[in-house]
Amino acid sequence: MLAEQQTLISAVNAIMPFGKYAGRKLLQLPEPYLVWFHRKGFPAGKLGEQLALMYEIKLNGLEGMLQPLLQE
Repeated sequence: MLAEQQTLISAVNAIMPFGKYAGRKLLQLPEPYLVWFHRKGFPAGKLGEQLALMYEIKLNGLEGMLQPLLQE
């Protein structure tokens, strides 16, 4: 598997560690929540990068295409 594919799968399945949506997978976060982060600034590090990726995915309407990547 390519590194980019693994990065995408990991981001889709990463769990939100804090806040109102703690415990949800990042792909399942509501778009307004990601827009809020975009305006306020994403956290530093890997989580921030993953949240920024989810923001771009939702902004471009690609969420449905990535649903099959969700793991139980």
